[in-house]
Amino acid sequence: MSSAEELLRSRGLRVTRPRLAVLDVLAAGGHLEVEEITRQVRERLDSVSTQAVYDVLGALSRAGLSRRIEPAGSPARYEARVGDNHHHVVCRGCGMIADVDCAVGEAPCLEPHSAHGFEVDEAEVTFWGLCPSCQARRTADD
Repeated sequence: MSSAEELLRSRGLRVTRPRLAVLDVLAAGGHLEVEEITRQVRERLDSVSTQAVYDVLGALSRAGLSRRIEPAGSPARYEARVGDNHHHVVCRGCGMIADVDCAVGEAPCLEPHSAHGFEVDEAEVTFWGLCPSCQARRTADD
């Protein structure tokens, strides 16, 4: 049995070819849109519908095996890095997204001044700026 199969079973999920394929795509890294995930899953499986990929991503997210992020002005993206309360930096020019470790250490940002009765388990911080490539293009355009 593969580690992906064990991972799915440990979270109470059935092992299916689409789930294994999506996990494999996400494990390669990145912050992928559903269309890109679907394209890569179709390279591994003969056929899979976009809706099936959405369903798998929903199940994986609910089980804590993937994370959905939604930077402003961008479609939802999915990643495999979960459970460590990391954040993201997004390029205003090209939309590239990179991971940023929690800015203040071991998840102290999970302790807001007032949580209004919520049990906080994740903080989403997004930094915005220009990636090195977009900075170079801007400089070349000046």
